[in-house]
Amino acid sequence: MKSNQPLQFNRRQFLLRSAVTAGGIMTTNLVSKSPVFAQAPAFITSDKMRPAIPYGVACGDITDDSVIIWSRSDRPARMSVEYSTSESFRNARRVVGPNALEDSDFTARLNLNNLPPNQQIFYRVIFQDLDYKNTYSVPATGTFRTPPMYSKYGRDVFFAWSGDTAGQGWGINPDFGGMKIYETMRKVNPDFFIHSGDNIYADGPIQSEVVLDDGKIWRNLTTPEKSKVAETLTEFRGNYKYNLMDENIKRFNAEVPILSQWDDHETTNNWYPGEFLLSDDRYTVKDVSLLAQRARQAFLEYMPIGYKSNNTDKAKIYRSFNYGPSLEIFMLDERTYRGPNTPNSQPVQSKETEFLGRKQVQWLKKQLQKSKATWKIIASDMPLGLIVRDGSTDFEAWANGDGPALGRELQLADLLRFIKYSQIKNVVWLTADVHYAAAHYYDPNKAQFKDFKPFWEFVAGPLNSGTFGPNQLENTFGPQLKFQSIPPGTRANRPPSEGLQFFGTVKISTYTGVMTVTLRNLAGEIIYSVDLPPEI
Repeated sequence: MKSNQPLQFNRRQFLLRSAVTAGGIMTTNLVSKSPVFAQAPAFITSDKMRPAIPYGVACGDITDDSVIIWSRSDRPARMSVEYSTSESFRNARRVVGPNALEDSDFTARLNLNNLPPNQQIFYRVIFQDLDYKNTYSVPATGTFRTPPMYSKYGRDVFFAWSGDTAGQGWGINPDFGGMKIYETMRKVNPDFFIHSGDNIYADGPIQSEVVLDDGKIWRNLTTPEKSKVAETLTEFRGNYKYNLMDENIKRFNAEVPILSQWDDHETTNNWYPGEFLLSDDRYTVKDVSLLAQRARQAFLEYMPIGYKSNNTDKAKIYRSFNYGPSLEIFMLDERTYRGPNTPNSQPVQSKETEFLGRKQVQWLKKQLQKSKATWKIIASDMPLGLIVRDGSTDFEAWANGDGPALGRELQLADLLRFIKYSQIKNVVWLTADVHYAAAHYYDPNKAQFKDFKPFWEFVAGPLNSGTFGPNQLENTFGPQLKFQSIPPGTRANRPPSEGLQFFGTVKISTYTGVMTVTLRNLAGEIIYSVDLPPEI
């Protein structure tokens, strides 16, 4: 699959040109690898008779030589993917995938592996009707870049991250241009995107109109599933479908691989296993563990995550990815294994103070220790030193206020100590959750707990949600505020139309190894930047 295709190209032009006419669908002869066509039957006179792909395509979990391709049909159908290093699909290869069936809400995914390094890959998804075998969908197209194999003479690695999509009642407003920040992120042309949680707001209904402070009306598209809190599997699935109604998101998904993790709002606000919603009258289902089981299934169905078919209960949301020799990403799951939200002041570790769970901590330590990548990114769906409260007495994240490490902080202290004594270099934390952007430098000389190496944490978000913050920093691990995107005293839940929407980007230089982290606003303008030289 060698190609002279340059890495710089117009992805939008490719997606527009790649639509296949109704006369036929190009496939590949797997013996000769020459293109052949599966002709649509002559009696088809309308696209309504074909399987449809209403929510486009997405790819994710990209690593050195593989990627997950995701899509959804509107009926029982078999998924196939054709891919090539050429826009024209010359010498395309074809992989027949699984059936999209009702039990997965007609979603399907397959793993493309043994991909060539440092190449732009063009792909298209085709669904074959299971009842009418000669009936095929019009292909849906996408593209992505594979990682470079070598640091020198390769290319810079460049990716984006953020979180918190369509929360606090701010949905798809066609008058505003939909979820515009996704189009802004697409235009900076990242290699991939880390979604740091709150992919949906299952507990945040979308109403048709919101009155703004100046008396103007924010008008949302609405659906029945997004008009109430999600309790049934259908309603959780409907939250993902709602976001996929936005053309900005669909364009973004077709061009940028996604590494997804979850946080609380995929289920309900500030949830933990074993919780009961005794005081929330919006819910008839009070058992949060039952809600989380349904939420987990919908998350895994609609995110481009790799797992074995019909095995969502055993699929791990924490996982790691190599992206070339300069970068490894460690995606955490800070929901599934946590203890209850409490005052978080316990002096010793116990089941109640768990945040990652012991197995996940052991996995993370092992993966960090054996990683050969220059930079290690830990994607944490919750920030480390920012105080996030749950009610008046309890805490939702790691932090519990100034002072020595207590409660959940004991697990974090153990991890940071391990990184120091294992001499693991160049660890950077990326997060979201608090609905503003910030840069924090953790300095042991200014900390209550001092037994760790200094490190950086960067915060981004939200994505078409209400803007909040800034939150208070505690001094346990000595975080120093280097930047925050909004001033103290900013009124809560600012709408996307005020422009206080943020994402971050990371560039790793192929020649120097320097990591440049930027924070950007809704227009894509850089509002903060810092260069981090690698520790040798």
